[in-house]
Amino acid sequence: MTERTGERLAVAVDAFLAHARHGRGLSEQTVRAYANDLEQLVAFATARGVDRLSDLGLELLRDWLWDADHRGLARSTIARRSSSVRAFTRWASESGWIASDPGVRLRAPKGASHLPRVVSSDQVRTMLDGLAARAATDDPGALRDLAVVELLYAAGIRVSELVGIDVRDLDRGRLTVRVLGKGGKERVVPFGVPARDALEAWLDRGRPALLTSAQAGDGRASGDGRAAGDGHAAVSGARNAAPAADALFLGDRGGRLGVRGAYRIVARLLQDLPGDGPSGPHTFRHTAATHLLDGGADLRAVQELLGHASLGTTQIYTHVSSARLREVYRTAHPRA
Repeated sequence: MTERTGERLAVAVDAFLAHARHGRGLSEQTVRAYANDLEQLVAFATARGVDRLSDLGLELLRDWLWDADHRGLARSTIARRSSSVRAFTRWASESGWIASDPGVRLRAPKGASHLPRVVSSDQVRTMLDGLAARAATDDPGALRDLAVVELLYAAGIRVSELVGIDVRDLDRGRLTVRVLGKGGKERVVPFGVPARDALEAWLDRGRPALLTSAQAGDGRASGDGRAAGDGHAAVSGARNAAPAADALFLGDRGGRLGVRGAYRIVARLLQDLPGDGPSGPHTFRHTAATHLLDGGADLRAVQELLGHASLGTTQIYTHVSSARLREVYRTAHPRA
């Protein structure tokens, strides 16, 4: 490929984002993160008189990260910016846009180590018992909320995977569900009998009521709580285009339950529980992984369940378990 060193930096960034979205099939959340970081880089470079890709050098990249650190940005943000620009310059070099990769020697401080929030087994049990009591009234919203939380905890899936599930993806006989993960990768995830019972109650008594209500209204089952730009991964690929009639979970208006709607369901449950950290669906993913490891599950099996590309990503949950063990020791042992 002919070298394109005369191209403007902004043009090269647009080409890289198009490649990330269509060529590599990365999630919209990842592409948005790349776009935000690289737009900041373009603005920084332009303010310093650098407009061409060929003029983008290691020193300018280092100055960009130093400026972020000087302005008090979180170390995790600076580390992510470093990763974004290195992905961009590597692509530009490999694609022939520039002769060499200026970001190959760029380093940034490692992100601060924050353990994810984990809910205890007793707290999960109490929460699910409360949801089950509400669902016993056959209220459609309560039946849905119980099924949502049971599946999030049982399968350890991402919220974007949850809202992308269609009814046909569920195998109640084998206790498995097919989900579409990051990068368009499908996997089949198991769940337990309590989740199956909650899903059957939702499918038999809750979902038809919401779907019928929507169809009796204006005839358009629009998505519930999946507004663009809400900061979370959207449902991708064919799942995103599937009609609400196919969706496993529906919102209160009868449309496909969206990411924001799922967050609201979970946030209401977690906001009054003790403990710091986010109060979103990912908490149940963290909790499921930690409880599996605490119960003796193999780390690679948990990696497969969660759909992690790298075992290193899964290993953070061993740190969570160790932290909990140290806390138990500190509070229980007389000579701790």
